[in-house]
Amino acid sequence: MDARDLGIPFEGKTGAFNAITDVPGVTVGYATLLQGDGQLEVGKGPVRTGVTAILPASDRSTLSPVWAGMYALNGNGEMTGTHWIQDAGYFLSPICISNTHAVGTVHQAVTKWMVDTYKEQYHRRHLWAMPVVAETYDGILNDINGFHVKEHHVLEALETAKSGKIDQGNVGGGTGMICYEFKGGTGTSSRQVDIDGENYHIGVLVQANHGKRDWLNVAGVPVGKHLTEHVLYGKEMGSIIVIIGTDIPMLPHQLRRLAKRAAIGIGRSGTPGGNDSGDIFLAFSNANEMEIPQQEKARLHMDLINDEYFDCIYEQAVHAVDEAIINAMVSAEDMTTLKPEGKVIKAIDHQELLAVLRRYNRVSPEKEGERS
Repeated sequence: MDARDLGIPFEGKTGAFNAITDVPGVTVGYATLLQGDGQLEVGKGPVRTGVTAILPASDRSTLSPVWAGMYALNGNGEMTGTHWIQDAGYFLSPICISNTHAVGTVHQAVTKWMVDTYKEQYHRRHLWAMPVVAETYDGILNDINGFHVKEHHVLEALETAKSGKIDQGNVGGGTGMICYEFKGGTGTSSRQVDIDGENYHIGVLVQANHGKRDWLNVAGVPVGKHLTEHVLYGKEMGSIIVIIGTDIPMLPHQLRRLAKRAAIGIGRSGTPGGNDSGDIFLAFSNANEMEIPQQEKARLHMDLINDEYFDCIYEQAVHAVDEAIINAMVSAEDMTTLKPEGKVIKAIDHQELLAVLRRYNRVSPEKEGERS
């Protein structure tokens, strides 16, 4: 379920799926690990974790650059491959997101997948793989020190990646995540943008594991100050990864500026970017397809949008990031804690949320009419 289905108003026109998969060529796959319950026994579970895989240009048959820019609002986290993105302005791999202690496993598995998938290119040339792998911490709800994410889980996420409507909430890398002290996880949203008569797409996927309850705002309403029950810690404990994809032709420095706008997007729901949080953002464009540099000629040409047309791009990206976070929360389900043992991280109650929004006249009239 999306937040829009509840009648929560968001600005902008979404794509057909209201997902990052509205960007042509982008596919998403998950491996979701749910096993066991009861008391934590390190190495045995309970297991509540997974892997999210984003293929930025799944329609390409050969390894080729995906133009990108990244920005870290607060660096208490990891996203591999970003040094090269900062220098070269592109990456070659899928994007995978999992839990903090799975980064090494995921990185190696993606490297193997790349070598197998593009074996002819790797066989003929001295190519290297620097996958983009990001993380957030799920140790409150998952046996994170049990190292349950394995190579075959990463391959499952990569090989099941698809377009269309995708699941949200307790899925993939977002399975064991917490957002504003409600159950969080994986969320997505998209926007359509018209630039000089041409229609483009902006898609967002988040792994939302951040925020204090009293910071939470939904559609401009201080929801967290009203929904005060089932607060576990009362402090910032996590991180958020934001991936912004588009088919708008953009240069790497423009994509880095777009990635920065994710900070404004996550701020819409209330977070100031806590000290213990890893708030790391990546923006990519799958326009300007070309060969890997080792196979290209000396002079290259790229299409790009004039910076003076970027205001609408920034605006719609901010709206999509905000909506993706709320989608992660309204799609999530309750989960019991392992540390401390036996508490419950509640999913946000839809009716309680709507009751607060109604007090501020912030529910779409059409949806209210459907309920009456």
